[in-house]
Formats: sequence, C-alpha cells, structure tokens
Amino acid sequence: MMDAFTPTSLLVTGGAGFIGSNFINHFMAGNPGCRVVNLDLLTYAGNLKNLTAVEGNPQYRFVKGDICDASLVARLLDEEKIDAVAHFAAESHVDRSITGPDIFVKTNVLGTQTLLEASRRHAETLPVFRFLQVSTDEVYGSLGSEGYFTEETPLAPNSPYSASKAGADLLVRAYFETFGLPTLNTRCSNNYGPYHFPEKLIPLMIHNILKRRSLPVYGDGLNVRDWLHVKDHSAAIECVLKGGKPGEIFNVGGNNEWKNIDIVKLVCDLMDERLGRASGESRGLITFVKDRKGHDRRYAIDASKLKRDLGWEPSYTFESGIAETIDWYLANQAWVEEVASGAYREYYEMQYGQA
Repeated sequence: MMDAFTPTSLLVTGGAGFIGSNFINHFMAGNPGCRVVNLDLLTYAGNLKNLTAVEGNPQYRFVKGDICDASLVARLLDEEKIDAVAHFAAESHVDRSITGPDIFVKTNVLGTQTLLEASRRHAETLPVFRFLQVSTDEVYGSLGSEGYFTEETPLAPNSPYSASKAGADLLVRAYFETFGLPTLNTRCSNNYGPYHFPEKLIPLMIHNILKRRSLPVYGDGLNVRDWLHVKDHSAAIECVLKGGKPGEIFNVGGNNEWKNIDIVKLVCDLMDERLGRASGESRGLITFVKDRKGHDRRYAIDASKLKRDLGWEPSYTFESGIAETIDWYLANQAWVEEVASGAYREYYEMQYGQA
C-alpha cells in the first residue's frame, strides 16, 4: 500500500444517486474535516432526500449541474480547491440504454472526458490529486458457469450501457498513461441497499409485492449476479481513494452469487413474513417475461486484489444485508412512493428550477 492520501476537498459527481448518496453519507460521517461538493444534474434517479443527513453540514455543498459543462466543472475545481474527484455520475439502467443509447454515450463517455480534461489542467497546480472512476463489472461482458472477473480480464461489453462505461474506463486509463493524471478505477458487482431507485431488481420486487403487482423476471431467471451491499461498496471506494496506487484498477465484489429467480423468491418469502401474508403468496406473483436483449448470463468478481493490497473486507452477510434492506424500504414507504410517482421532483423544481 502506498502512503495514505486523505483529500481535503472532494468533488463527488452524481452524488444524489443511489451509490453516490450512500458514499457521501458514509464518507462525511468518517471524514468530518473534508469538504464534499456534490455535482449532480438531478435526472430521474437523483434524489436530494437521500442526503438529508448531511444537507445542513457546513462542509457539504450541493451544485445542480451537468458533468458535460466544462466551464462549470473547471470553476468548481478551482474555487473549491478540489484535490480529489470521485466520479459516480452515469446513466446506469441497462434497459434504458437499449431503448435510448444516445444519452449513455453523452453522459458516460463525453461527460467523463470533460471531467478528465478539467482535472488534468487543475491537477497541474496541486502537489497531490486523485481521480477515481466508479465503474461496473458489466464492462467485462458475460461469464460461463465457472471462473471470475479479475482486473486483467479483457473488456467485452454487451450492452450500450456497459460499452459506454468501458469507453469511460479506457479514457481514464489513457489520461493516466498519456498525461500522468493520477487516476484510479473501481469495478463493482451488483449493489443493493437503501435509496435504490425502484426500477432495479430488488426494490422493484419489494414495491410490487406491497402493491400485489406481478413480479417480472427476465427469461428463465437463471442469470447469475454477485451482490454487494452499497455500504460495503462505499467503504471500498474510500479505501481505494485513500490507499490505491494511481493507475490501478480494483474489482469490488461480495463473493455472493445468486440466480435472479432465487433473489426474487427470497424477497417474496421475507416480505410474506413481514407483511403477515400466507407462505408462498408473493411467489404466486412471479411472472416470466421475454428476456432482455444482450442479457449477460453470469457475473462474478474476484476482489482478492482489493482485500490483499488494501485490507478491505465486506462487513455485511447477504442474509443480514437483504433483511436490513427490506426493513428500510418498509419503513420508508413515503420515499418510495414519491420516487415511484415522480412527486419528489416537485421539490427540485421549487428549490432549483426545472430539473
């Protein structure tokens, strides 16, 4: 491990989204001396109510803006004396990338390049700087029934979403190799936990079970994913930001593979217990639907480098994490209803104008 680096002023892009907001809440709780600037355009999945724990903190600032706005990014880096960037901002829903890939290329590729170029110029004025790209295991493509993705696995993205993230990752590599920008890259498996937008698998199932709506499962439901609690992911990102050697890639995973159909059945059973419904009632809502185009069969992460080099270990078991997640959603139905209905955006329009 290299000498530890602790930022004094951190720019987080996409900090109102699921993973970004969980990271900000985690990071600010453990680093009270660091200023955190959250740059987010507040698209459909961004929600400032994810950040009520920090909104009154004088060390926190929210800026509504686009990562593709080069002048805004450059101004923020300069005026806030930013010495580290944690880049979460991305279009991330695979289904949406299939029906409308253009915005994925604009945000994920061009937006990343804009941030990198502004960071390159800004970093020249500083003794120490870090740029951390938060990416996904989907850039590696699909696995067979055996084996794991390592940091050396060739990139082979199969959807417009994963292709746009792979393009961004390659730009990050190029800015390190060509310009010497001190970059880091993390690639994580599927996350779950609080503040997850209800178009994603686990919160969608919870929401639909509550409403007794059908539970759509793609294809045969046997697609396999490695699941990691978002709080463990947040801790891993902090670990890499502070201790990772520039130019390196770190895979982040939970060593916790589940078939999609088994995840859905587990959520059904836990929900039936909590709602006092008959055993098996929610399983009766499962509906198999036409498979998604380019649907990768299996992802599995080898996170041994992160554990070996930086000492990170996940703190959640899946059993404890999924139970806590379900309880959080049941206790925060007002948040879910606002997100599902779009009513939460009225707050943005009142506070920040048309979002």
